[in-house]
Amino acid sequence: MKVVHTSDWHLGQQFYEHSRFAEHQAFLDWLCQELVLVEADLLIVSGDIYHTATPPAAAEQQLYTFIKHAKIALPNLHIVIVAGNHDSANRIETAKPLLYQFDTHVIGRFDKHKPEDVVKSLMTSSGKINVIAMPFLRSADISHLDSDESGYGLAVEQAYQSAYACIEDENLAVIAMGHLHAKGGDISSDSERNITIGGFDSIHADVFGDVPDYVALGHLHKAQKVANNDCIRYCGTPMPMSFAERHYKHQVLLVEFEGSRVKSVSPRYVPRYKEIILLPEKGGATLAQLCDAIEALELPTEDEPKPYLRLRLNANETDSQFRHKIEQALENKAVHFCGIERVSPQMQQGDELLFEDLGKVSELAPKTLLELAYKEQIDAQSTLPSALEKCLEEVLVSLSEQEKS
Repeated sequence: MKVVHTSDWHLGQQFYEHSRFAEHQAFLDWLCQELVLVEADLLIVSGDIYHTATPPAAAEQQLYTFIKHAKIALPNLHIVIVAGNHDSANRIETAKPLLYQFDTHVIGRFDKHKPEDVVKSLMTSSGKINVIAMPFLRSADISHLDSDESGYGLAVEQAYQSAYACIEDENLAVIAMGHLHAKGGDISSDSERNITIGGFDSIHADVFGDVPDYVALGHLHKAQKVANNDCIRYCGTPMPMSFAERHYKHQVLLVEFEGSRVKSVSPRYVPRYKEIILLPEKGGATLAQLCDAIEALELPTEDEPKPYLRLRLNANETDSQFRHKIEQALENKAVHFCGIERVSPQMQQGDELLFEDLGKVSELAPKTLLELAYKEQIDAQSTLPSALEKCLEEVLVSLSEQEKS
């Protein structure tokens, strides 16, 4: 049996106000061809189908059209989709009766009183398989939530165990899906929204237990193993969601089963539709250096997609005409311009930069903004108090649940 694992499509995303519709369509077209090429029996999508809880109609149309084309190309294909933290549970489930006619199974939320709803026993052309289609777990979805980390992990573990208990045929292979942050996973802070519940944003990999033969995770944008286990995987995003992800090897994963055991897990690399250029790659540059770098850019022809370009300008640059001069340098350049970062060298930590221009504020994590405000308004020498951080987490969780209710 051949299973393709993907996640975090973020359909409908605007990349610095530039539409990514064409990029997403190129990926979906490629994925449809790839499913045919590998003769896939099952496609699993582990959350964050959309970038927001209220995606544009065009993004929803992309999903439904992809499903239609995939089923035309592979009539026996089964598809399982779960909601992520960016998705609206209600919106994901709205089309459930219709999508079921296309062998597409969608789960928006976990009901602790009906755990059997996330257990999908699928008969594919290569045999039968059990899929635990666990979506993003909100605090209300979990049986209980104690005030410490172990209590949160236990609650998540119990959610999976209650689903495992509903499996009828224990001799079949089991795939457990999930949308969460497993401890040790490498997170891209520029684009991955924290999914903190009860003050803890990650859990140990052992919450999945010994039942699943493969754990298909979403949320972290970098493809990676969890706990060095070949069968607990993040597949990552199919394209960069931020400039921090420009060097990721974006992929989907092909999981091949032999009987009830995983035979192999191999990446299928997604072609890069648009390049992402950051000038300079590290640190900042003077205005003259940036203008020279722009002039030296080797850009695609008119028939090829324009790359994204973002510039890093030293914060101590004193030329008041810098924006005008950069606009002149960019004139007639085939790029999608994504703004200028004012980089303060003394505030650099490795390659993680703090930006002074207000255009970057919307890209910062809420906790980072709170830390900046605290240092500026309260105490520049002290760290953010844990009580204040916890208050912010509670507000963010409350807002997230209201958004998706």
